[in-house]
Amino acid sequence: MSEELLKASKKFLVRYGGDAFPNLFRSAKGTIVTDSGGREYLDFTSGQMCATIGHNHPAIVEAVHRAGERAFHLFSGMIPEAVAELAQSLAEDWLPGKLERSIFVNTGSEATEVALRMAKMYTGGYEVLALGGSWHGITGGAGTVSFASDRRGYGVPTPGVYIIPEPNPYRPYIPAATFEESALLNLELALKMFDMQSAGKGAAIIVEPIISAGGVLVPPRAFMQALRKAADDRGMLLIFDEAQTAFGRIGTKTGAEFFDVVPDIMAMSKTLGGGLPLAAVATTADIEDDLHAKHFTYYTSHVSDPLTAEVGLAVLKVIAQEGLIARANEMGGYLRRQLEGLQQRYEAIGDIRGAGLLLGVELVRDRESRLPAHELGALTTARCFEKGLSMNIRRRPERGSVWRIAPPLTVSIDEIDRAIDILDSALAESLDELARRK
Repeated sequence: MSEELLKASKKFLVRYGGDAFPNLFRSAKGTIVTDSGGREYLDFTSGQMCATIGHNHPAIVEAVHRAGERAFHLFSGMIPEAVAELAQSLAEDWLPGKLERSIFVNTGSEATEVALRMAKMYTGGYEVLALGGSWHGITGGAGTVSFASDRRGYGVPTPGVYIIPEPNPYRPYIPAATFEESALLNLELALKMFDMQSAGKGAAIIVEPIISAGGVLVPPRAFMQALRKAADDRGMLLIFDEAQTAFGRIGTKTGAEFFDVVPDIMAMSKTLGGGLPLAAVATTADIEDDLHAKHFTYYTSHVSDPLTAEVGLAVLKVIAQEGLIARANEMGGYLRRQLEGLQQRYEAIGDIRGAGLLLGVELVRDRESRLPAHELGALTTARCFEKGLSMNIRRRPERGSVWRIAPPLTVSIDEIDRAIDILDSALAESLDELARRK
């Protein structure tokens, strides 16, 4: 049956990315995924960075069962009790500053669309500034403000989008005495260029607090504070896309808390749904009142669905009850130290960066030139999978020079040790193979 289904997948499925695995998968639990042949793999990507509390956590299974007894879906104008409870929980326990009104949708791309739609209606503008290396989704507006990859071949993009070069401590665009100074010079030049080109219709600055797809880049706090001021000075709203940084992964409740900067709008997804399609957008009461008066709409078949709201509540309760924010710091620190041990042994590991359990490992041809080692990264990723470890969400060869590692917050020391052993042997074998090819 497995072989027949594999043939069916190749015959009947649209190929939606260049990095599909060669086999089918049957189940997942905790940090382990199992393929159709029964082989188990350590999953150090948390699925698509969604299974923050581990695959199929009992609390999520129970929440799905509870929704099955109550309701999976309702007419969008019928607000489920679980949705009201989830909105209250976010406002009272999780969101920073005056962010207190939320809308619940399905995906990160959709959350970006909601956030941009809010900002444009509230300000009356349409111009948006976004960071290089960012990834906010693939739909019309979201794809236009995403710069990590996949921009070509899809027609004319949404107008009014401008780029800020991303702050990169390992490869600064403008060298300076410190990373903070370099990042601020970057921003100053980008803002000058925007002001020259702007039609005076600024709407938003949208950023990931940690630029994940662009290489797990952590900006200095002063840079994020300067973005806050830049938005205020221009009458624009500041949007944080916290798809990956909210709800504990980086060792704080949110990226806003990590940087001590409160945005006007926060988009959330991945880490809220625990593996199910749940996303949210939160803003202040003042902004939401203004939008409502202007007849803001974002009315879909699955807005405010009760099933995913039940799951979101379960995820937040597990994070709090199991102390997973503190655990992200503890396990993230342990994982980083093991990776730094590999770095001392392998010249090819140029840089290790990130926060909590969102880490990036950059491979280079040599540390002096810092030229990216794409081929080595892709080869090592493939070898790790052969040995039973899925560890890099960026599996494409052209983006393989930075391993993006993000295991569930429930990961154990034993699982980290096993993953490091696999990484060690896979990297050594890959280096030997590349040496033989020369």
